[in-house]
Amino acid sequence: MRQSLFMLMVLLVWAGNLNAQDTTKVQTSDIPSAEIRTLDDKIVNARDILNDTVPIVVSFWATWCKPCIKELTAINDEMDTWKEEVPFRMVAVSIDDARTTHMVKNLVNSKGWTFEVYLDRNSDLKKLMNVAQPPHIFIIYKGRIVYQHTSYAEGDEEALFEELKKYR
Repeated sequence: MRQSLFMLMVLLVWAGNLNAQDTTKVQTSDIPSAEIRTLDDKIVNARDILNDTVPIVVSFWATWCKPCIKELTAINDEMDTWKEEVPFRMVAVSIDDARTTHMVKNLVNSKGWTFEVYLDRNSDLKKLMNVAQPPHIFIIYKGRIVYQHTSYAEGDEEALFEELKKYR
């Protein structure tokens, strides 16, 4: 009887610890602390801009990546319509290095993209987020990565929108 009571107490303590760990896990963020820059060369911390109460679509891209440009243009074309149904933020993080960073602002302006664009010149955020090749899209909701997709084929933006609808 004593052994059974002791085992029951051990199980209750163990179960309580599991719940405490799960609660802690929910409160932590998947977004690493890394410095990135605005197109006006101001330094910001990725954790500060990617923690929000609405879903955030984050696209890692580069000026030399044609599928990236197609994907971002397709998203930009649909963004206003999508936002009528699901409030969200769109953030594009360029992984262009020192040789091509100067082309980012001109490309963004020529395409008429209206979303937030940042520069990850040293690929610090790219590495911390385990991005191998662009395009790589994430949906981040309340600091947690809830979806990710690599590569781009025409129509992938519709699948992205379907994922966004889960967080309205």
